[in-house]
Amino acid sequence: MTAIANDSTIQNKLFINGEFVDAQSGQTFATTNPATEEKITDIASAGEADVDAAVRAARAQMEPGSAWQKMKPRDRAKILWRIADMLTARAGEIGRIETIDNGKPIFESEFVDTPAAAECLYYFAGWSGKVTGETIPIADNAFTYTLREPVGVVGAITPWNFPLMLAVWKIAPALACGNTVVIKPASNTSLSLLKFAEYAKECGLPPGVLNVVPGRGSVVGNALVDHPGVDAIAFTGSTEVGKGLMARAAKTLKKVSLELGGKSPNIVFADADLEAAARGALNAIFYGKGEVCAAGSRLLVEEGAHDELMAKITDRANKMVAADPLHPKTRLGALVSKEQMETVLSYIEAGKSDGAKLVAGGERTDIGTGKGYFVKPTIFDDVEVGHRIAREEIFGPVLATIRFKDADDAVAKGNATVYGLAAAVWTRDISKAHKIARSIKAGTVWINSYNLYDPALPFGGFKESGFGRDQGKDALEKYTQTKSVWVNL
Repeated sequence: MTAIANDSTIQNKLFINGEFVDAQSGQTFATTNPATEEKITDIASAGEADVDAAVRAARAQMEPGSAWQKMKPRDRAKILWRIADMLTARAGEIGRIETIDNGKPIFESEFVDTPAAAECLYYFAGWSGKVTGETIPIADNAFTYTLREPVGVVGAITPWNFPLMLAVWKIAPALACGNTVVIKPASNTSLSLLKFAEYAKECGLPPGVLNVVPGRGSVVGNALVDHPGVDAIAFTGSTEVGKGLMARAAKTLKKVSLELGGKSPNIVFADADLEAAARGALNAIFYGKGEVCAAGSRLLVEEGAHDELMAKITDRANKMVAADPLHPKTRLGALVSKEQMETVLSYIEAGKSDGAKLVAGGERTDIGTGKGYFVKPTIFDDVEVGHRIAREEIFGPVLATIRFKDADDAVAKGNATVYGLAAAVWTRDISKAHKIARSIKAGTVWINSYNLYDPALPFGGFKESGFGRDQGKDALEKYTQTKSVWVNL
C-alpha cells in the first residue's frame, strides 16, 4: 500500500469563513487508515467557540448586503457547476483521500461516489433561480402570492460511510436555494470533505458560505443543534442519534430532517431471473462493505427458489476476497474502524447464538499484512424475523436470509421492522412487482435492481428511518420556507 502520511494534498484544519484554521483550543484528533491501522494525520478538533465562529461567518452571508445574498441565482449555479467540474477532474485525488480515510475500494470512491457527488451538484445548480413562489387568486380586491425564501444557516451532520457524497447531498440543494452551511463530518472520515472545501474556495464560493468543523459529535453536533444562529439541521446517521438530535432541536424549534438507519428487505420470487437476483443480492449487501444505510441486509427468498439462489450467492460470496483498497480491482475493502469491526463480529456471534445457519464468511480476515479491519462477506441462512440479525442494523457485510411462502408472506416479513428506508423486488411478473412496491413501507423500492440512485429521485425513509428527503425536487422543501404576501387593491 502507498503511504499518505504528510501528503501535502491533505487538509487537516477547520474551514471557517473561507480559511483553513486551527481549533481555538489547539486540540486535534488522529484519523487512521482502516486498511493499515496506521495514522494518516492529526485533524483540528472543533469546540463550541469554533462552531460559534463558523455560524457567525455563515450568518453574515445571510445578511441582505452580503456577497452571497447579492449574487444572482444564475451565478450561484455557475459556482456549483465549477465545483462539480473540479470534482470530476480531480476524482482521483479526492477519491484516494476518501479511500485511505474510510477503507472503501478506490473503485467506489473514485469512479462511483465522487462522480455521484458531482452529478448532484450539476443537478441542483440547475435549480438555482427556479425555486419560486406562486400567485394565488383569492379575491377581486387582493393580490396574493407566496415567496420561497432560504431557510437560513443550515447545520449539516453527516456520517462516515459516504463522507463526500452524503455531504454534497446536503450542501448542493442548500446552496442552490441561497442558504449557507456549517457542516460537521464524521470524525472517522473528515478528510475528503475538507478537500471539497478547498475546491469550493478555489471555484469562487464566497467566504462563510460553506464551513467545515470536524470534531466530536457530543461537542460539535450538540453545539450546532443548540446554536440560536442555526435555522435548520440536516442529519444523516443512526436512528438512535437522530432521535436524540430531534429532541434536542425541539428546545429551539429548528427545522429538522433526518435520514436514518435501515434494515431493508430484498425480496426474490421464484419467477425472478435468479442469476440477476444473485448479482443484485451481493451488490445490495456487500457494496460499500455493507456500511450502507439502504443495504439489502435481509434477503427474503420464496421457498421454491431458495436452494438455487443460495447456491449462487454463497459461491460468489466465497470468491470475494478483501484486498488493498487502493488497488483498482479491489471490490471488498476495510470496515471504517476497529470499533465497527468488533460490532459486526459481535452480530455474527449473535446470529450463531440465535440458531441461524452460517453458510459463508463469519470471521475477520486480512490482506496478507496481518493488519486492517477486514471482515469476510458473511451469509446466514434459516434466519427468523425475531433474530437480532434480522431486526437490528449491523452496518457491515452480513446478510440474513429469510424464507417466505407467497406474496402476502413476503410483504408481512418485509414490513416486520421498525425501519423503512429501502426495499427491492425481483420478479418477472410486473403486476406483482408494482403491487409489492405499493405494499412495502419504504422510501425507495427497486424492481429487478438494487442500489441505483439519481440526483433527480428523492431519497429518504418511512417509520424510524426518518423523514425529509435528500435529492430530487423534494429536497428543496427542507432548505426553503414559504412566505405569504397579501396586497389590498
